[in-house]
Amino acid sequence: MQGSTQSVDIRFFVTAVTTLMVAAFSIGISMPGPIADVTMVAVPKEASHGPHESVNPALENKEQIKASSPVGMSFQQNESNGFWVAVDNGEALRAGNVPSSSSISEKKDSVAKYQSRFPTQHVADLGELVESIPVVDEHQPSGQHLLVDLKNVEAAFLDSEERLAQAMVDVVREAHLTLLSYHCHSLQPAGVSCVGVLLESHISFHTWPDEGVITLDLFTCGPNPLMPVIPSIEKLFGVPRSEDEEVVSKWGHELRGFRYSSDRRKHYLDNASDLASWVIAPMNLLYKKEIVSVVTPYQRIDIWDTKEPGETPSHDDVLKYNLQKGDPRLLTSELTSPSRIFFLDGTAQSVSDFEKEFHEALVHPAMFAHDGPRRVAIIGGGEGATLREVLKHNTVEHVKMIEIDEMVVQVAKEYLPTFNNCSSFVGLPESCFDDPRADILYADAMKYFIEEGKDESFDIVVIDGLDPEDAVGQPKDIYLNDEFFSSVFESLTDEGIVVAQVGTAPTIHDPAAHRGVFKNREKLFNLFEAHAAAMFVYEDPHCGFQEPHSFVIACKSTSCRKRWYARSNAIDYQIYERIVETKNDNLALVHYDGATHSQFQYAPKAWETIYCRREPMPYECNFRGLDLREEIFEFDVDPEKSSFSIEKKENGQVGVFAKVFIKKGSYILAEELASSFVISDTTVESLQNSTKVMSGSAATVIEDMLAFVGKNGHASMIKGVEENIVEIGASYLIRKVESLEEANTGRMMPFPKNDLPPYSPVYERHRRSFDVFLVATKDINPGEELLKFIHVW
Repeated sequence: MQGSTQSVDIRFFVTAVTTLMVAAFSIGISMPGPIADVTMVAVPKEASHGPHESVNPALENKEQIKASSPVGMSFQQNESNGFWVAVDNGEALRAGNVPSSSSISEKKDSVAKYQSRFPTQHVADLGELVESIPVVDEHQPSGQHLLVDLKNVEAAFLDSEERLAQAMVDVVREAHLTLLSYHCHSLQPAGVSCVGVLLESHISFHTWPDEGVITLDLFTCGPNPLMPVIPSIEKLFGVPRSEDEEVVSKWGHELRGFRYSSDRRKHYLDNASDLASWVIAPMNLLYKKEIVSVVTPYQRIDIWDTKEPGETPSHDDVLKYNLQKGDPRLLTSELTSPSRIFFLDGTAQSVSDFEKEFHEALVHPAMFAHDGPRRVAIIGGGEGATLREVLKHNTVEHVKMIEIDEMVVQVAKEYLPTFNNCSSFVGLPESCFDDPRADILYADAMKYFIEEGKDESFDIVVIDGLDPEDAVGQPKDIYLNDEFFSSVFESLTDEGIVVAQVGTAPTIHDPAAHRGVFKNREKLFNLFEAHAAAMFVYEDPHCGFQEPHSFVIACKSTSCRKRWYARSNAIDYQIYERIVETKNDNLALVHYDGATHSQFQYAPKAWETIYCRREPMPYECNFRGLDLREEIFEFDVDPEKSSFSIEKKENGQVGVFAKVFIKKGSYILAEELASSFVISDTTVESLQNSTKVMSGSAATVIEDMLAFVGKNGHASMIKGVEENIVEIGASYLIRKVESLEEANTGRMMPFPKNDLPPYSPVYERHRRSFDVFLVATKDINPGEELLKFIHVW
């Protein structure tokens, strides 16, 4: 190639670029402050080793550059490569930020001080200050990194150093960055590589003209955000290669380096935020588009549309586009509707594809744990979806939604319309916010309940705010304020219930809750335990988050246990009775039903495991499951296999006698006791009523059964479940005695000295075992009769 189109070996190019960047960085570091924007910062010198193009033909020599440069800016020529490099003499600072020479000196002294910091284990942290020392403009070893890939770009553009260099300079200018120098080379057989050295760091790219691809890299250490530059990059570099092809853009943005802990926590693009990890950083998303971004006096609101790789059309997409069997588009993302994700301060709140599952899981378990909620309060819930679910209950007469940030509601009405759309339900308005039962109050919920809660009378309070571990500032105060929770429980009716979302579900590998990342949730649980009579935790993996999401219900009365543990058919009947009808063939509830509720009734094992890591370990944690080290002694109809015999004594009483030696702590008749059946108080009452309208042998059979239940049944140790466990095996023949000292058998877990705690995943998960299994409370010799205390249960 000739002239400005001469080709060069890539090795010489890399060496030249490295030398140039080292020189430029040295110059940049020596400067007291940022320099003004320079229209043209490097002028080529004719050289045989490679091409250099002027991005502005009007500026062809040093004098012209000086004339266009700010006061105090001079240029020096690098003899090795012919570049004119901008040099700041200390006076060319950005407009509006021009300190005196003395203040510059003071500033240098102040920012040069290093500060002592507490150690931190977080990979992105510098740690918290040991002492609070005021420092002017303290610089952090951190920056922003933006990567952009474009496809279907014009080949001629991608092979033109001049056009590409001009685009680079224009991007830098629109980004309000400062270009110190640049270097471009044409490569064989095609393509261009360029690097520009910025006062803030660098910009570089490489092109593949035949493929229509350019990959660009922009890194800065300055404070200006880089994401607003993306449209400029797409506009200036995204020259389409044909009218029929749309330029495809993929990009990712990350915060790099190390920041102070306080800055990390408050930055919505911190690597740990959902917004960063779900949307901003990944390069592999098929589609991502910012719908709205608003900073309110309380928080930052972001809404994005995204498409994941491998996504195929949903059921709604199939209906929308009338896709038929065999249509190849069913296997691609071509007709897949994007997911809309709602973020507050960088934390994901809801995903459009899964928000119904999430909000149904939040609202309905608590609503159906109540006999008939009439008055409901919602704390937060500005999207309107929680309100929508509450309004589906025909028992509800009044809903007070207390949202501190009115802008959340306004944004939701505009950009999340499906979240608060009630038009498909019979008797409800188009917007859930317009329902006459809804009272929308824009206020601080904590202040409201503390000042006015005692005058309220709510059946249900739904806390739909940030997860405890994500909350900072005012939301965090809600989760840690005992006065607030006291006021909330004071506002409840006698059968009232509080429900809250409590974030990512734990795993069995987590440390004790008060030591780990979920310590705020543990503090919240402690507050609930101080006021509640019964508590339940449950989780749902269908909420659209990357891990199962968890919820907690706290009841003012133990009576909620009866409805919480209702059978699936009973829940389905209540849904039929309470939930409003729809105007079409769709169900009002898409996720929640009796079978779904039955999955919520027993918390997964991880909750029990974490609970038992409390210090000191709760008493009941010593009795989780049968002890495999202990022997089990059973009755068998074959005398050769049985450890017991059933004998009638002289007085006519029947007893159970040991045939072998039984060591203290061994399990007694475990198989027989496991066969016990459970009958609820409601069922007993229904049977008793049946005998009043029946006659003859049928009534007699029922009466005999009820008599057997009364004699051999006992109530569950868990208050509120209103269930009776009826022994039907040989165990019911064990003679009862009135003296505890005389008995030689007892329940597997002795009843604690204090009453059962309101919250215990152990009791809730193992209540059946605690209600039936017996152990030997002392050594039992062969021929000795088994005896149990009359009040053993």
